[in-house]
Amino acid sequence: MSRILVVDDNAMNLQLVCITLELAGHETLSASDGRNAIEIVESEPLDLILMDLRMPVMDGKHAMEHIKANELTRHIPIIVLTASAMKGERELLLASGFDGYIDKPIDVNSFAGTIAEFLPRQ
Repeated sequence: MSRILVVDDNAMNLQLVCITLELAGHETLSASDGRNAIEIVESEPLDLILMDLRMPVMDGKHAMEHIKANELTRHIPIIVLTASAMKGERELLLASGFDGYIDKPIDVNSFAGTIAEFLPRQ
């Protein structure tokens, strides 16, 4: 069973992603902003992080940069979740340090495949 941290300030999105992952057999933890996510990442063993981009307190990009700058947590893959449809944003986010990219609203069919790419083989 993989341990996945889901970070999103929208409670409905957070619940939907967590339930989807739990139904697929994963254990989930959740946070509503980047600062809370960093606290969890530094205290819990994780296999993957799904990070919303736009959140209050600390956005997803700053949280990702903090996690990737820490030698103890930089190995954890971080997939950005975003509803932004700006042309070229996917490439910019991947170039900035995110390991993967998922559009919101989430397409459940492609979601599982994308997640599987970043999880250790069971």
